[in-house]
Amino acid sequence: MKKFPVAIQVYSVRKEAESNLYGTLKKIKAMGYDGVEFAGRYKHTSEEIREMCKDIGLVPISAHVAYLEMMSDPEQVLGEYAAIGCKFVAVPYLTEEYRPGTDKFPEVIENIKKLGAIAKKLGMTLVYHNHDFEFTKLDGKYALDILYDEVSPDLLETELDVCWVNVGGEEPAAYLSKYAGRSHILHLKDFNGEKADDMYELIGIEKKAPKRPANFEFRPVGYGKQDFPKILAAAEKAGVEWVVVEQDQPSMGKTPMECAEMSREYLRSIGY
Repeated sequence: MKKFPVAIQVYSVRKEAESNLYGTLKKIKAMGYDGVEFAGRYKHTSEEIREMCKDIGLVPISAHVAYLEMMSDPEQVLGEYAAIGCKFVAVPYLTEEYRPGTDKFPEVIENIKKLGAIAKKLGMTLVYHNHDFEFTKLDGKYALDILYDEVSPDLLETELDVCWVNVGGEEPAAYLSKYAGRSHILHLKDFNGEKADDMYELIGIEKKAPKRPANFEFRPVGYGKQDFPKILAAAEKAGVEWVVVEQDQPSMGKTPMECAEMSREYLRSIGY
């Protein structure tokens, strides 16, 4: 069994990071995390963040950077994360006007090719972090598959989020296996309940009237409905190099930091 290094998406503990990034990173390291994936720089320079990670002993493995932010000045914006030392940089989310089925989705695909080339030049790999809306079918094929068919693997790899793959209607381990060799970083996310109409309110982006089942919630890894031993076995076969814990909202009466620790303890208990 391969023992993956484990990172956490700092968005999971964003309020703590906004208040005290260095202190939060120290606590993350103390929990047993090996690396971090950023979602913003929390009012710090790239050089400051790089030094924080070096001092604490965390690998700044990746970063989520908004699509439109990247497109505003690709060389500069991507360069900021290369300066931190990130190996991967992710397109994390598409707002409604850029999603599959819109007139702008073909433009997104072409722009991702350009961003992938710039990331590569800067020594990083561009990845795409899916939600469930990419499992919309266009001419009988998932939009996510169309994206990966249209953009070559040397310009774009996957960052499959196993929660959203599941919510999108696919079995995470099987879908991950489909992209073996192109999946070097994997998002581990657990949940309980069923798909809802306001999923993106839950991740703090869109504001809609609550329509979700009362029992839906994101959970610490190992405390929901996902089969992580099966997912991690598939990850090993697929060539995954890093797994990243993410929990968009805390649950079970726990704080974000407590949820982060529960996730790490669960992964340790099954050999990771």
